[in-house]
Amino acid sequence: MATIKDIAKQAGVSISTVSYALNGSPKVTPETTERILAIAKELNYIPNAAARSLKTRETKIIGIFLTDFSGAFYGDLLQGTKETLTRKGYELIVCSGKQSHWMLPERMIDGAIILDVTFDSEDLIRYADRGHKLVVLDRELAHPNINQVLLDNKAGATLATEYLIEEGHREIYAVTGPGSSYDSKQRLQAVMQVVERTAGVQLHVIEGDFNKEGGELAAKAIMAGRRDGQAAAAVFCFNDEMAIGMMNYIAEHHSDIQVGEHIHIIGFDNMELASYSQPRLSTIDYSKRKWGALAAEQLVKLINSDAVENERIYVTLLKGKSVGTSK
Repeated sequence: MATIKDIAKQAGVSISTVSYALNGSPKVTPETTERILAIAKELNYIPNAAARSLKTRETKIIGIFLTDFSGAFYGDLLQGTKETLTRKGYELIVCSGKQSHWMLPERMIDGAIILDVTFDSEDLIRYADRGHKLVVLDRELAHPNINQVLLDNKAGATLATEYLIEEGHREIYAVTGPGSSYDSKQRLQAVMQVVERTAGVQLHVIEGDFNKEGGELAAKAIMAGRRDGQAAAAVFCFNDEMAIGMMNYIAEHHSDIQVGEHIHIIGFDNMELASYSQPRLSTIDYSKRKWGALAAEQLVKLINSDAVENERIYVTLLKGKSVGTSK
């Protein structure tokens, strides 16, 4: 494998001149730079990223850590992150699993965006103490080297629950995400607050998993407890994927139950598949691409020691088909 020394020898210049030319330094004339780059290409020279990072203390690589890659949620988030980082001159790598966490303390990346429940908050604080720059999307952490770009879960859950109540429902099922999920905890807290301040509303909580199968299991449990002639039920699924799973289960196993008439389902995330559901799924909408882009913007600011403030991604209620209620 060719080295800087090989390029310098063939070009008849010093090693430092080659280094300056490869890094685009104005200390080398354009003619010399062009000649050195041509020789580097001829020799198939590949820069040593590890050596460069030791010298410059930067890799120009950002890591985003996700709990997993399943479901339809992550595409727009990653696209927004990648587009912004590309404009800023950074590459993006996507990581999942505890074994990938070592990339942060080993300084293989310049900073990290965290949407990964397997990352301990204590570890993140410890890394921040050592100077690592972090943006968290799934927890609240106060540290000068950590910025929060959080989804407004409470506002979204409040909009969803109040909408169901305004439609006349007095029995509401909440299908949550995993118990370890920050977003799910925030949404459940908001749902409970709305129910507590509204007289005559009964809440049933079913633990889900943010996957389609979780929605199917929740639908099975809800249908098993329903009685003929009972007023229309209302279900707030804490993401669209579970809501779609619930709708599919009902369509397959309870053809006499009509979504939008006998049961009202609302989701969260406004994923693309929800737009094709029949009837159109009511859901909480926000821009996942903007969320990723803003996280990237904030992280680059942290890396450059610019002032940053915690940010919040705002949500809106997207109403589907009007439904029959218990009015």
